[in-house]
Amino acid sequence: MLSDDEKMFKDSATRFSREVISPLVKEMDDASQLDQSVIDGLFEMGFMAVEVPNSYGGAEASFMSMVVIIEELARVDPSVSVFMDVQNTLVNTLLMKLGTEDQKDEWLPRLSTDTVGCFCLTEPTSGSDAFAMKATAKKDGEHFIINGEKMWITNSGHAKLAMVFANAEPDKGYKGITCFLVPLQAEGITVGKKEDKLGIRASSTCPVSFDNVRVHESQILGEYGKGYKYAIECLNEGRIGIGAQMIGLAQGAMDVAIPYTKERNQFGKAIFDFQGMQHQIADICTKLEAARMLTYNAARLKEAGKPFVMEAAMAKYYSSEIATVATSKAVEWMGGVGFSKDYPVEKFYRDCKIGCIYEGTSNIQLNTIAKLLKY
Repeated sequence: MLSDDEKMFKDSATRFSREVISPLVKEMDDASQLDQSVIDGLFEMGFMAVEVPNSYGGAEASFMSMVVIIEELARVDPSVSVFMDVQNTLVNTLLMKLGTEDQKDEWLPRLSTDTVGCFCLTEPTSGSDAFAMKATAKKDGEHFIINGEKMWITNSGHAKLAMVFANAEPDKGYKGITCFLVPLQAEGITVGKKEDKLGIRASSTCPVSFDNVRVHESQILGEYGKGYKYAIECLNEGRIGIGAQMIGLAQGAMDVAIPYTKERNQFGKAIFDFQGMQHQIADICTKLEAARMLTYNAARLKEAGKPFVMEAAMAKYYSSEIATVATSKAVEWMGGVGFSKDYPVEKFYRDCKIGCIYEGTSNIQLNTIAKLLKY
């Protein structure tokens, strides 16, 4: 199912996860902070620019390679996985597709080597209804003046580049929404305090405020007024990445819980040897493999240039729902130790819940699937 190159990236991600990330997982979760050695390593391995062409310093690999890297990182720490995921599926993807040559020359080499980007779409009153946004971009000669509040912005605590969605003509509704490339060091930008989250705690999630931020019209990404279209298309791809993250973390929980059931003895035998336990484990493993196939299928369709929006929604929905069940069962199977922080399954349990929420809630995925069903 995987090409030789894809297997190579998968193996590299597995080694990196075990050797670099694994020893730091608990420390990063407790501190709500990614270790700089992990961030540096992600860039050095080429994981922050998987599809970016070699000419810009990227790995120039396949979309599927990116998917398997996301999955493997999530098996050890989903916080690291989503850090890499957002950079690739949202920031790099939009810039490669829409950027002018000057924009790509300026940012892609940096995003490939040491610069983190973030995707500023969500607002306090604009979540699932993403285009009810209130952020504005008022024309002022050759410039635009951006004002507004963004929240739940992944990677914002580390980012130097923001893709900012703001409405340049509010009277036109969503057709005024435009995307701007904005350095986060620009005057008038404030990155707020990190959210104190249930899960993926090491992932930086902050509000970002824009107070009369002046950007030149040359910083528009793509066409004026097409931001809504770009965001939708980009998030469709991003949902495959979230699907990979969810199957990775669910597999990580199984990697810990199943061996434990074979080692833990009760009533004179391993708890794995009780048929009731075997059936539960077999059920979860079957559903997890189905989620993996949904995700890989959506990735292959995307690579082939075929319609994939419904399949991406199915992959994201099913993977996140199964991850919720799988991690919950893993905690139960391990009993008291599963409920403690001495074992990683309680962290996987906390980390999984965001999968049903970000980049489109489960209900939004079901809406998308229903709209695209054809008979």
